Amino acid sequence: KKIYKYKKVLSNPSRWEVVLKEIRTLVDMALTSPLQDDSINQAPLEIVSKLLSENTNLTTQEHENIIVAIAPLLENNHPPPDLCEFFCKHCRERPRSMVVIEVFTPVVQRILKHNMDFGKCPRLRLFTQEYILALNELNAGMEVVKKFIQSMHGPTGHCPHPRVLPNLVAVCLAAIYSCYEEFINSRDNSPSLKEIRNGCQQPCDRKPTLPLRLLHPSPDLVSQEATLSEARLKSVVVASSEIHVEVEPASTAKPALTASAGDDNEPNLIDCLMVSPACSTMSIELGPQADRTLGCYVEILKLLSDYDDWRPSLASLLQPIPFPKEALAHEKFTKELKYVIQRFAEDPRQEVHSCLLSVRAGKDGWFQLYSPGGVACDDDGELFASMVHILMGSCYKTKKFLLSLAENKLGPCMLLALRGNQTMVEILCLMLEYNIIDNNDTQLQIISTLESTGVGKRMYEQLCDRQRELKELQRKGGPTRLTLPSKSTDADLARLLSSGSFGNLENLSLAFTNVTSACAEHLIKLPSLKQLNLWSTQFGDAGLRLLSEHLTMLQVLNLCETPVTDAGLLALSSMKSLCSLNMNSTKLSADTYEDLKTQRTDKHSKLREVRAWGPAGRGPPARFIGAYTERRS
Repeated sequence: KKIYKYKKVLSNPSRWEVVLKEIRTLVDMALTSPLQDDSINQAPLEIVSKLLSENTNLTTQEHENIIVAIAPLLENNHPPPDLCEFFCKHCRERPRSMVVIEVFTPVVQRILKHNMDFGKCPRLRLFTQEYILALNELNAGMEVVKKFIQSMHGPTGHCPHPRVLPNLVAVCLAAIYSCYEEFINSRDNSPSLKEIRNGCQQPCDRKPTLPLRLLHPSPDLVSQEATLSEARLKSVVVASSEIHVEVEPASTAKPALTASAGDDNEPNLIDCLMVSPACSTMSIELGPQADRTLGCYVEILKLLSDYDDWRPSLASLLQPIPFPKEALAHEKFTKELKYVIQRFAEDPRQEVHSCLLSVRAGKDGWFQLYSPGGVACDDDGELFASMVHILMGSCYKTKKFLLSLAENKLGPCMLLALRGNQTMVEILCLMLEYNIIDNNDTQLQIISTLESTGVGKRMYEQLCDRQRELKELQRKGGPTRLTLPSKSTDADLARLLSSGSFGNLENLSLAFTNVTSACAEHLIKLPSLKQLNLWSTQFGDAGLRLLSEHLTMLQVLNLCETPVTDAGLLALSSMKSLCSLNMNSTKLSADTYEDLKTQRTDKHSKLREVRAWGPAGRGPPARFIGAYTERRS
């Protein structure tokens, strides 16, 4: 009855002094009501929202009085969509109002902490976006925004609210998209990211909707365009209210890329962007408002990347490259975002720096974009070298990764090695050691590159020494079975294998020794090894990855009571010669166990025996390990 009474009174306002008094009484009624129901608090907000939408001629002071009156209800309730629209308008028109700081701040904090899906309530996201832009308009600017982000994270090293980071990232992505939205909507189809990176190397038959022209100084082309004005021949500006794209003529041009004024086969805007350095250069410039918005939200992404606890989730959210192609073609954006990618490359945690790679095969990742030749690379390869260094330092020291570098980035690797970059020198040495390069001329060029610097010459000499030792090690002869004493270490194994020939060694037992994954560097040099016993050692995932790529003849592998996990065990799926695998008392999960068992029925796999029991040899088989571990904990 009370809600109905207030709704009737406020539907026909006469004097706004009376209306404001009734609103305050309505809010007090909702706050003091003993009834526990969401509608008790939502109904007053909906009444006020309708009142504001029907009376658009209110003064700014009246707006602020109403916002202050309903503020107590907003402490524990999200504002309805129409009220969010009203709040957005207030943030845009009066960003320096005290209402923004005193009333809207706790509302936005609650949204970021508790909202589960901006897709269901996009106006909450828009309100949060406008609120942050209003903070950026204050005198202190980004300092205020930085303090707001710090308040959302909290003073400790770990943020207690798991929804804050995903919600902040969603707001940033939407705001950055809005900077290019008008330009995006003016085109009905876009090239793939790969086409942007490759430029005009692939033919493009798209039909763009923008009147974009490529300009060429060739006399023949100028005669074809005699009807155009001289000003247009000098430069073309494709402009919207927010975006200006300027194409500048270069020294040379390709006639195949020209188009007449009414031609339907004009090149697409982004295809023109990366045509080639010799064909044209293009710069994308945003309007003042869009430029401020872009700067604000890219700076927020930088702030988020500075928090250690947020960096893994942030890297995972940005791994699919959730930005429009126009943003990636914008030099200012990629230059500012480089700081975030650098933070990912400097993080030693695998879950962070592995997100630099593409999310799936055939799709570009940040590693490709910021490597030499990528659309975002604006240096001589320093960021590329740091990314390769961190990836090679973790689990990516594999033939597959080296093969990818040899196929796509061999030139930049050799250039950086020529300049004395130690990471690239190591990469080239590993390519030679693992026989990644088949072409003899390319091998000789790599050797010449290595010998041109002091660090390269030293590492190449070490490689030659290892190759001589490897040749001696793999020479036919020696024992077929070998067992190391208990308590032996990696150094003991290396010393033993360097003492003679082991080309005939087929069975090696390292059970109950102190060897670790580091010994895998020596094990992969045994060409005839078929049986390997690692029972009760400290051999882990990194070693398994090396074994899976190099020991193609291995048939029997015992990993009982080793610290291997699912990540390393899944690498064994590539070992087609493996017949018997013992994983008793490991951290194997039931799902991985089932995946390995399915190989027993694969006609291309020789795996016929898979054994796995619970921790310490007790408990049920691996198919029940998940429930067993949960009950035990």
